[in-house]
Amino acid sequence: MENLYEKFGGEETIAKVVDYFYDLVLADDTVNHFFENTDMVKQREHQTKFISYALGGPNQYSGGTMAKVHEGMNLQPEHFNAIVKHLHAALAHFGVSEADIDTALTKVEGLREDILYK
Repeated sequence: MENLYEKFGGEETIAKVVDYFYDLVLADDTVNHFFENTDMVKQREHQTKFISYALGGPNQYSGGTMAKVHEGMNLQPEHFNAIVKHLHAALAHFGVSEADIDTALTKVEGLREDILYK
């Protein structure tokens, strides 16, 4: 059975989803301030590798742990929820089915405790 990474078209397609996702995130005043001093080219590359891995692709993610990466940000539930909402919108924009979006977002949801209140 093919995994979501293969089903979605691999890293090339995921990179397009990530680009669209960050366009949504950077337009959202709830969360865009977290990225004010971020190298977005590097951020997009990291996120593409991370999401590719989360969807069953090869593990090329070399970033820190989720807790470490978000340390000092004091992210709140509304911030996490905004990011999930934008990821849902980005996946839907590229024609991903609701069932597959649910699967992907369940993986993301599993990271909530590692990301919030750090």
